[in-house]
Amino acid sequence: MTTDKPTSERTTGGCLCGSVRYSFGGAPLLTAICHCRNCQRQSGSAFGIVAAVAEADFDLQGETRTFHDSSDSGRTVARVFCPACGSPILSTIEPMPGIMLIKAGTLDDPRGLHPAIEVYCDRALPFLPALAGTERHAGSNI
Repeated sequence: MTTDKPTSERTTGGCLCGSVRYSFGGAPLLTAICHCRNCQRQSGSAFGIVAAVAEADFDLQGETRTFHDSSDSGRTVARVFCPACGSPILSTIEPMPGIMLIKAGTLDDPRGLHPAIEVYCDRALPFLPALAGTERHAGSNI
């Protein structure tokens, strides 16, 4: 389980300016940390954190824009953001159809998230310690 929330509640979130709002039901399927350079650049930080949720139970309100990126394997990564304030909202990746990778920083209350996996650890900044309890991978096969 990746959150302490009861599965009957809807989880909400949105962008910095409030123009984009979203909700989803139940707990995230997985919470992951990505240390790849593109996630570092998009987050403006040392890594990105995402909560994977089913697209079928995801509701998005507001105008968004999409930047199409490529993973190391050449697969498409769609990075969805608010055009007004620039907040990254979510990503989708080809190998995971039907899954929305919500940017954890946009959740109204991200405190219940517990990352289970870290990818691209070979690109993690050297001052970052390993997070206890995560499954760590040097790269990613996605």
